[in-house]
Amino acid sequence: MPAGEFRHPSPPQVPPGSMEEEEWLWGHIKTEARLDAEAEPALASYLYSTILSHSSLERSLSFHLGNKLCSSTLLSTLLYDLFLNIFSTDASLRSATVADLRAARFRDPACISFSHCLLNYKGFLACQAHRVAHKLWTQSRKPLALALQARISDVFAVDIHPGARIGKGILFDHATGVVVGETAVIGNNVSILHHVTLGGTGKSSGDRHPKIGDGVLIGAGATILGNVMIGEGAKIGAGSVVLIDVPPRTTAVGNPARLVGGKGQPTKHEEIPGESMDHTSFMSEWSDYII
Repeated sequence: MPAGEFRHPSPPQVPPGSMEEEEWLWGHIKTEARLDAEAEPALASYLYSTILSHSSLERSLSFHLGNKLCSSTLLSTLLYDLFLNIFSTDASLRSATVADLRAARFRDPACISFSHCLLNYKGFLACQAHRVAHKLWTQSRKPLALALQARISDVFAVDIHPGARIGKGILFDHATGVVVGETAVIGNNVSILHHVTLGGTGKSSGDRHPKIGDGVLIGAGATILGNVMIGEGAKIGAGSVVLIDVPPRTTAVGNPARLVGGKGQPTKHEEIPGESMDHTSFMSEWSDYII
């Protein structure tokens, strides 16, 4: 069987976010890794050290993040202990990790397996490391949280302030150049493409960054500035600049962004774009541009 081609149906009647789902997914990842090691012996040692030698998903993830984010003065063993302690004692973080893995696997057609996401998707890895940094931030361990943010930015080119709050089922697709400010909030089942900025509007302090509702899709290169609300299930087109609230289930496109269908009666969609990943269905209503 070719590497990455293993398929296994999700077990029936397993509640999302449950320990049973986590255990099933970890077993699935180990099976994928074994098949990949057999198909590509050059990766056998790497797959053993990162996945197959570990007894749980949190141990594998902690080991991998520790090795990715370490430096000559920030040792991998220290980071491993830090990550493992936080993941092991916070079931909500482990549940979010599982939801993020599923998001990448089922929304991104380029993701060939869960193990591929776990090892190679820097958006996924940056998000998991941020979750630990945010935990440290809430524990008033701010110097360590900021040091971790700096390493995440250096290694993954993803700059998320540890104060930002992020839900679960998140896909940072490609992820390069993503910037998320301190008071930003990202809901559940959101998909964000590369070079997206969730920023402030200047040097004002306080609550100053965007709030992204559940199920939102934000296209590549979009910029959302200020304490604005992007409603549940909204879609932000690639390259758009958004400075005001966007109603739920609508599409905002352009610079400055305008609602498809007009401000008075904007066109609304039924699907959840953060899960469907539909970037372009609005084009016929928004523009008559023809190549």
